[in-house]
Amino acid sequence: MQDTPKGMRLHIGLFGRRNVGKSSLLNALVGQEVSIVSDVPGTTTDVVTKPMEIKPIGPVLFLDTAGMDDEGHLGLKRMEKSQAAFQRADLVFIVSAGEWGEYETRLVAECAEASIPAIVVLNKCDQWTPTEAFLQTVHTQSQEVVQVSALKGTGLDELRQAMVRNAPKAFLDNPDLISDLIGPGDMVLLVVPIDLEAPKGRLILPQVQVIREVLDCDACALVVKERELADSLFQLKDNPKLVITDSQVMLKVAADLSPDIKMTSFSVLFARWKGDLETFVQGVHAIDTLPVQAKILILEACSHHPIGDDIGRVKIPRWLRQYTGKNLEFVYCAGNDFPADLTPYHMIIHCGACMTNRREVLARIMAAQKHKIPITNYGLVIAKSQGMLERILSPFKA
Repeated sequence: MQDTPKGMRLHIGLFGRRNVGKSSLLNALVGQEVSIVSDVPGTTTDVVTKPMEIKPIGPVLFLDTAGMDDEGHLGLKRMEKSQAAFQRADLVFIVSAGEWGEYETRLVAECAEASIPAIVVLNKCDQWTPTEAFLQTVHTQSQEVVQVSALKGTGLDELRQAMVRNAPKAFLDNPDLISDLIGPGDMVLLVVPIDLEAPKGRLILPQVQVIREVLDCDACALVVKERELADSLFQLKDNPKLVITDSQVMLKVAADLSPDIKMTSFSVLFARWKGDLETFVQGVHAIDTLPVQAKILILEACSHHPIGDDIGRVKIPRWLRQYTGKNLEFVYCAGNDFPADLTPYHMIIHCGACMTNRREVLARIMAAQKHKIPITNYGLVIAKSQGMLERILSPFKA
């Protein structure tokens, strides 16, 4: 728990043709042999990730991908993985080693369409010298062009400076999780169940991150289980400024709170921190108009072994079938998997996204909106199905 979680790191994707030196460039930037390097095209067969610190940006995560011009059946699979990595990238390196054509032009266009800042990296400049005509062609498509040699180590400082110039402002401003809801000296009460899904010996990541931000705000965090909530409230001199609960026990928590105490859930906080709360709130109301045999896509950002009463695969489907009285069908995707074709689905429900970054969640939101499919998240679905939606949204002005 000493390292910054991957989901909070700036994701930098390296994209380009095979054998342009993407892996060599990553190794040179981080000063380690992270990726296997070979003159054989297609050496990188899956996305290689490497976390590190870049000043003054802070924690970043590099994504070294397979060539976008790969061939054959396995090549197609590798390119699909690279495309999935593109959906996670907050900043893109378009790496070229002397060629500029369809692949590079398409990458520039995709970055522009997705509003992802891109840096063109002309690599292997110890082996070739870009002509004025080549540079002019590249500059007409991208204003940020850096010449480097991963082998010789030249141009790397210029590339790092370009990274700082093009990093999304949110990463330089340290986006808030709950800082706008509390102030110095406030008491924040966190209700944390210890059940089968709670990892042995530690708390789950959203709970840890909230506690850390409470402390950063010079506020006080009081952590209790749901069974001890009533006694803890009785012992407090004043009511807490805010109560944050696990979604699965929100009914029990609400029953123990007076109506004037503001209450929300970890999942709702992450809905606005990692995604777009307003869009998710709009999406959750689609539950009321689902067809009788609606097909619902459940997105789990982490890959975990489902337990007997898993929240995404067991509880939410059960609660939604009870709430709607309909024979709903559920399809599941875990990790970075995301269907290329969304047309079969009537609704998308995302997890809290603690294990991925905001860029990937926003990309999924945009994909859903493109197909006019409502999208929401776990906590809002649970609140809606249990009649708690208005209560857990009460701390938010909008």
